[in-house]
Amino acid sequence: MEVLSNNAQKQIGQFVAEDFRTAAVFSNYGIDFCCRGHRTVEEVCEKNNIDPNDLLDKLEAVLSTKTGETTDYKSWPLDLLADYIEKKHHRYVEEKIPVLLQFLTKLCKVHGERHPELFEINALFTASAGELASHLKKEELILFPFVKKMVAATLSQGAIESPQFGTVENPIAMMMEEHDNEGVRFRKIAELTNNYNPPADACNTFRVTYAMLEEFEQDLHKHIHLENNILFPQAIKLEKQFH
Repeated sequence: MEVLSNNAQKQIGQFVAEDFRTAAVFSNYGIDFCCRGHRTVEEVCEKNNIDPNDLLDKLEAVLSTKTGETTDYKSWPLDLLADYIEKKHHRYVEEKIPVLLQFLTKLCKVHGERHPELFEINALFTASAGELASHLKKEELILFPFVKKMVAATLSQGAIESPQFGTVENPIAMMMEEHDNEGVRFRKIAELTNNYNPPADACNTFRVTYAMLEEFEQDLHKHIHLENNILFPQAIKLEKQFH
């Protein structure tokens, strides 16, 4: 039982940072592991009336199953992780947004009368598309280059100039706030789409759009998790070595 009590005090984001397979367990309980990963298992169970022993048993079952597919992102050098996020998750967002906007516009025209919720879903996703475009650019042009500079300086045992933004904690705080906003927006989209379950009269475009929205949210969760729970805390820790 001692293990259980220790794990109950562990943050959700920590579980997922150590083994991404635990994300599925938290998702099944409706627990947000990316934007709100700083909460402990105990806190989240109390708030949502979940039996902590039940949740911890399920987490333990996942953690005790060996698999060759778990990627240990925590062990990656920070410049590699930043590149990976940019090439995998940023590109994914850039590729999917125009397709989803096109499909949602079409659905509003064809099915909007019978399904007025589509207009709100479209408005939320359009807002998200605009915010994400600006968010990704800030990471690619400001935050990630500074992270890479710190890694290079560590390797060459050199110094770094103080950035214009003061400390890396400033852009990180802004990025985390923007992550929270997306988390709230997608919780609303999930609610309006009945957790991405299309209505009985849905055509193929309807079904494909809902499936794509669900995949988009899952990718965003993983993207935010890699930043909030791994890249950002390690970047803050790395910067402290230069002071």
